[in-house]
Amino acid sequence: MIGRHLAGRLAGLFRGEDRWDPRVVVVDTETSGLDPQSDELLAIGAVAVDEAGIRVGDSFEVLVRPEHALINASTVVHGIGGEMQRTAVSPRPALDSFVSYVDAAPLVAFHAAFDKAVIERALSIAQIRAGARRWFDAAELAATLRPDEHRRGLRTLDDWLAHFRIETTSRHTAAGDAAATAELFLCLRALASKEGHRSHASLARLARRYRWL
Repeated sequence: MIGRHLAGRLAGLFRGEDRWDPRVVVVDTETSGLDPQSDELLAIGAVAVDEAGIRVGDSFEVLVRPEHALINASTVVHGIGGEMQRTAVSPRPALDSFVSYVDAAPLVAFHAAFDKAVIERALSIAQIRAGARRWFDAAELAATLRPDEHRRGLRTLDDWLAHFRIETTSRHTAAGDAAATAELFLCLRALASKEGHRSHASLARLARRYRWL
């Protein structure tokens, strides 16, 4: 008689769920504030990963021109000042290029709900139809795989980077944060793989457990 674990693995094979997606895009955004429903998108950074790790040379970065140049407290964090905003790419071609870059790949972000809302709002304003996307939240996945550390207060990207001893040199830029999140995601994926999770669909189900913690 086939055990439940083996039966589940066999069912996953038939559904095509026992393998990693050939390409996943890790994304980060910079905005004019912390409200995804009102603040403006200023930058998108992204990097692709596959089963082997980060795909060298497969990355994306664009500065997006806001309707009006904005100088506020967030400028100190991301460094995208007035001149950079004025010379950035207008929203529609910037977002078109991002959609083309992502193609059909699933998306990963740290606190993905924020980046998802920011990007979807910007796409809507630019009247670009991009279709539904699968999103994975690296923050939820970290909390699920390391619940003790999460209960001890690990919440931010910096917290988890320090926990996994991931060194970064360009935090608080969209491209730099996307690269850091990609490194974290690979660490989390390796941990999940040891627990029998060998597809991104399985990771998504695992991450959803966080909402019940």
